[in-house]
Amino acid sequence: MSTDAIAPVAPEIDHEALDEDYVLTPAFVEKVVDAADDGDGMRLRALTEDLHPADVADLMGFLTAEHRAVVVQWLPPELLAETLPELDDGIREEVLERVPHLTLAEALQELDSDDAAAVVEDLEDDQREKVLAAMPEVDRAAIESSLGYAEDSAGRLMQREVMAAPQFWNVGDTIDHIRAQGEDLPELFFDIYVVDPLNRPVGGVSVSGLLRMPRATKLTDIMEPVNEITVDQDQEEVAYIFEKYHLISAPVIDAAGRLVGQITVDDIVNIIQEENREDILRLAGVSDEDRGSTVPEIVRGRVPWLAINLVTASLGAGVIAFFGGTIEQIVALAALMPIVSAIGGNAGTQALTVTVRALATRELNSSNARRTFQRELAVGLANGLVLAPLIGVAAGWWSGDWRIGAVIASAMILNLAIAASVGVLTPLTLSKMRQDPAVSSAVFVTATTDFFGFLIFLGLATVVLL
Repeated sequence: MSTDAIAPVAPEIDHEALDEDYVLTPAFVEKVVDAADDGDGMRLRALTEDLHPADVADLMGFLTAEHRAVVVQWLPPELLAETLPELDDGIREEVLERVPHLTLAEALQELDSDDAAAVVEDLEDDQREKVLAAMPEVDRAAIESSLGYAEDSAGRLMQREVMAAPQFWNVGDTIDHIRAQGEDLPELFFDIYVVDPLNRPVGGVSVSGLLRMPRATKLTDIMEPVNEITVDQDQEEVAYIFEKYHLISAPVIDAAGRLVGQITVDDIVNIIQEENREDILRLAGVSDEDRGSTVPEIVRGRVPWLAINLVTASLGAGVIAFFGGTIEQIVALAALMPIVSAIGGNAGTQALTVTVRALATRELNSSNARRTFQRELAVGLANGLVLAPLIGVAAGWWSGDWRIGAVIASAMILNLAIAASVGVLTPLTLSKMRQDPAVSSAVFVTATTDFFGFLIFLGLATVVLL
C-alpha cells in the first residue's frame, strides 16, 4: 500500500440547479442550505462553481444572511467578482461587509472598470480606502475616475476599456494590433472607434465589418458615423438613444470631444430595466425594495405615501360629510357611491399609466399632447356610455327607484371623463414643471377621481331625488 499523501478530492455533485424557466429549483437551494449548515466548503464550491454569476446572485437572494456569509467564503475570486454587480443593492452591501479587503481587491481586478466602480461605490469609506490601496495603480485610477462622475451619468456608466485605431490605419494594421493586445483588450467590444490625432472619434468600424474587408482597406473607407455620448448625459437619455437607434455600443467623449470610454448594450439593458422598475414602483407609491430590504427600510419607504393618501382621502370624506343629509334620507346612496369613485379611480390609473409610459419613451410631447388628451377623453366618455346603462339598470332594479339608476349612470359618465382628463393632464403638467410625473401623479389622480366621483353622484342625487 502506498504511503504517499492523498490530496482530498471535492465530492462529485450531480444536481439540476435550474428548472425550465431558468429559476433555481427549491431542491438545489436546499442542498446549498444544508451544505452551509454543515460548514461543508468543498460541497458548496462544487455546487456553485458551474453556475452563471447571475444564478449565483439569484441564489444569494434565496438565502438568509447567515447562509450567505458561509457561501461567499467559498466562491472563487473570479466568480465572486462577476457575481457582485449582479446582486441586489441591499444584499451586495451586506456581502461586501463580509469579504476581506484583499480578496475584494483581487476580485475587482477581474471586472471592467464600470462594474468595479459600481461595487466600490457601495463600500464604506474605510473599506473603500483599504480596497483601493490594495489594487494596482492603473485599476485604482480608473475606478476613482469613474466615481468622479455623477451617479446616473454616462461617465459613471461607461467602461474605460475601449478599442480605438488612428484614422491612417488600414484593416491589416487594426487586426494585427488586436491580436497583439491579447488580454489587454476590453472584455467585450463590438466596434473599433477611429480617432483623429487629438483622440476624437471620427467614425466606427464593427468587428464583423472589419473581418470582411481586405487587409489593405483603409479604415476611413469603411467606417460609419457614430452616436457620441457625452460623459455628463443622464443614463435615461443614453438608454433612449440606444433604444431609438438600435445601438450595440457607443463611444463616450469628454467636454473636449476626446474618446474616454464606451457604453455597451449589456449595460443599457440593465438601465432600461432599472428605469422601468423605478417608474412602476413610483406609480404605486413605494420605494425601490429588494429581497434584502429590512422591515424598517420598507416601512420608511411606504409610510410617507400612505400619509399623503390619508390627507387626500379626507377630501372625499369631506364631500360625503357635506351631503350627509341626502344620504340619511336615501340610504341606498351609501351603498352605491363607492362604485362611482372606484371605477373612476381605475380609469384614471389606466390613462395615467399610458401617459407616464409615453412620456418616458418620448412618444408624447407638446406636438401631440392635445391629440393624446382628446383621444383619452373620448375613450373615457365611450367607457362611460358602455358602463352607465349597466350600472343604471342594476341600481334602479335593486333600489326600486329608476331615478337613482339615472343618477348613478350620469355620474359614471361624467366621472370617467374627468378621470381620463386628469390621468393625462397630471403627468403632462408635472413634466412641464420639470418634475418626475411618476412620483406623485397616482396620488393626485386617485384623490381627484374620489372627490369628483362623490361630488357628482351626491350632488345629482340631491338635485334629482330631493
